Amino acid sequence: MFDPENLFWRIISRGVDIVGLSLAWAALSLPIITCGAATSALYYTIVKCFRQGERETFHIFWQSFKANLKQGCILSLMAAVLLFVLFYGYSVMQANWSSVLGQVMFVVYDLLMLVPLGMLCYLFPMQSRFIQPTKELIMNSFYIALRHIFTTIVVTLMMIEAAITTIEYWWPIFFVPTLCAWIASLFLERIFAKYLSADQKQKFANKE
Repeated sequence: MFDPENLFWRIISRGVDIVGLSLAWAALSLPIITCGAATSALYYTIVKCFRQGERETFHIFWQSFKANLKQGCILSLMAAVLLFVLFYGYSVMQANWSSVLGQVMFVVYDLLMLVPLGMLCYLFPMQSRFIQPTKELIMNSFYIALRHIFTTIVVTLMMIEAAITTIEYWWPIFFVPTLCAWIASLFLERIFAKYLSADQKQKFANKE
């Protein structure tokens, strides 16, 4: 019963990881400027611990957060500006819903929003998995979002629904961030691996 390797304790341990990582991400995202680094750390920890079986979950999370903090702050500010512009445009389009033309423009705008929002869904996971200059990281995220548009749509809609649900009902914050990162990794890790040579794949898998 007290064997830490038995099924019961592994389930308990995984549950603690899910809740702990979600709350750590939420706490470190509150200053907004550190949200990018927290998101990168969450994704990286999910890949290393949930997919590759490493044990030191919170140590890996903290080390990744510190490693990505400087670039993550810059990306967070840029992402915040982009989101402000996108949602301001959304409110303008929504205000014109009363006319037929306004309805058409609203639908078109919603569809076009999926690309920049999708780019953000790739941006911080890519930061956690690759060492790239900020400009190159943004350009590559945008390229992959377009190149894999169907995956982009699926992941983006999932993130939007998760954000709306968490805002409306506060309690999903205990597990939604970690589960979203894990589900996203099922799609993104396959995509990332397509752009690597054999040597790069080894470095990619072992990035610290």
